Amino acid sequence: MLIFDPLHLMALAAVHRRGSFDLAAATLGITQSAVSQRIRALEERAGTLLIRRGSPSVATKAGERLIRHYDELVLLERQVAQDLPAVQAGPVSLRIAVNADSLATWIIPALAQVPGVLFDLVIDDQDFSQDWLRRGEVAGAVTAHPGPLQGCDTLPLGALRYRATASPAYMARWFSAGVTAQALGRAPALTFSDKDGLQSQWVAARGLGRRAGFPSHRLASTHGFVDACLHGLGWGLNPEPLVLEHIAAGRLVDLVPDSALDVALHWQFARLTAEAIAPLTRALRAAAAQMLRIQ
Repeated sequence: MLIFDPLHLMALAAVHRRGSFDLAAATLGITQSAVSQRIRALEERAGTLLIRRGSPSVATKAGERLIRHYDELVLLERQVAQDLPAVQAGPVSLRIAVNADSLATWIIPALAQVPGVLFDLVIDDQDFSQDWLRRGEVAGAVTAHPGPLQGCDTLPLGALRYRATASPAYMARWFSAGVTAQALGRAPALTFSDKDGLQSQWVAARGLGRRAGFPSHRLASTHGFVDACLHGLGWGLNPEPLVLEHIAAGRLVDLVPDSALDVALHWQFARLTAEAIAPLTRALRAAAAQMLRIQ
């Protein structure tokens, strides 16, 4: 006997992930009133508040636990259906957290190798993507953290190499006397978001000082970073696969020769659903082996 109605759990997950009852209703193809009734019935069954109503509406801790239970249930049922040839299983939605640079370089080919799955991608910095898995909001995460994380397994993927690059014209304007701490304090850089620490890591690794407040454009786009460097807007850490051709053609140059920064990445996933997401795990490891550097 099921403790919770799966349709009620589905409504809970939809409200939390879409942020409102009306968007959840549109996603599920039912009325907003029906969504409210399902949430209310689920809260009565659980005996506690599961959604904090607001803008956005988000799950409480108890609600997050039930959403995790629902995600696990869906994946496990799909695994059972695959073992029963007579059962026609439809596509399952699989939520994972990935960093933007991996998405722009090697993740998409891996996802394309996993049929029957509708991916719901959460994009976050590799230093923070593990938090989504810790909260139980995703089934797996590409993360810079090797673990351990309770209830999860971790597999090394390799390292994504970054190159600190800029256009030749930018170098002539800002670094004509060399890349020094003083010049870096004046030259505009590129930062993906407040979570992005790659530029600061590169500066520290070069022994050029710890710069807490260097001038920087905020640009939350991996390909935008490359375009901004090409047009002389700033310097930044770009994934090597995206700039190799530009460097070879002389459109971009390294700020400092032989100064690449390697960021180790890992695939971390819930142990309970490891078998159900095994095809994705295999695809990610195969794609990473083609693009990432072996540590």
